[in-house]
Amino acid sequence: MKNVVAKKKFGQNFLKDESVLHEIIQAMPTSDRDIAEIGPGLGDLTRYLVKVKSVTAFEVDTDLCKHLQKEFNHEITTNSLTLECGDVLENWQSELLDRDYDLVANLPYYIATTIILKALADPNCHNILVMVQKEVALKFAANVKEKVFSALAVITQSLGHASIVVEVPPTAFEPQPKVDSAVLLIRKKSSRLVTNSDNSQSCSEEFEQMLRVAFTQPRKTLLKNLSQKYNKSDVLEIFKTLDFSLTIRPHEVCTKDYHQLYKSL
Repeated sequence: MKNVVAKKKFGQNFLKDESVLHEIIQAMPTSDRDIAEIGPGLGDLTRYLVKVKSVTAFEVDTDLCKHLQKEFNHEITTNSLTLECGDVLENWQSELLDRDYDLVANLPYYIATTIILKALADPNCHNILVMVQKEVALKFAANVKEKVFSALAVITQSLGHASIVVEVPPTAFEPQPKVDSAVLLIRKKSSRLVTNSDNSQSCSEEFEQMLRVAFTQPRKTLLKNLSQKYNKSDVLEIFKTLDFSLTIRPHEVCTKDYHQLYKSL
């Protein structure tokens, strides 16, 4: 059923470049954990994944679900593939699977950031290996002082380490997207569900709320952004304690210092 037409409303771009598929497989962390795949599409990546791991795939498109059920009838029967048809976000509360897993997927661009943040927050998810829009990948993998360093990078560095495995041109897909893509790998070391009550770097909801304030206007000074919510005199005192310049901008503060700032605030 390769004549399935990509649906724009689901942001579908089917990966056709076999070399990229091999790059993804080679980058998979070594473990005995199951795999969750979101948006398997025509099943090109799924076909590789089921050869090495037990896979649970989530597909929102009913036409593609029928295609996958037919193409992977044997794998579904032998329980190497579990196919969940429906919107993954509707049923994803704190945990996507009830066991430890790694997320491996070619994500639709329009939900990529949401999915990655959900996976970072999920205590059962240990590693994230996803194809996303290159611009999104750069934001998650950014380092301090880079212009694209943002709250996404701070959250990621608080919970693990991100790197870009390979950049992928539009020609690798059918239909071709208008932007470049990249395979992003995030190796997690902790869960944001842990509170930030000691010196460990983790992500509570309150910490993330502070980050949203800090990066409200990325090109403004951090002092100006924080003063919109917090008492300016308190912020000035904390800046002095942490030896922050009054003109420092949000992308110039490292992850460790954001945690110090949060505890002080």
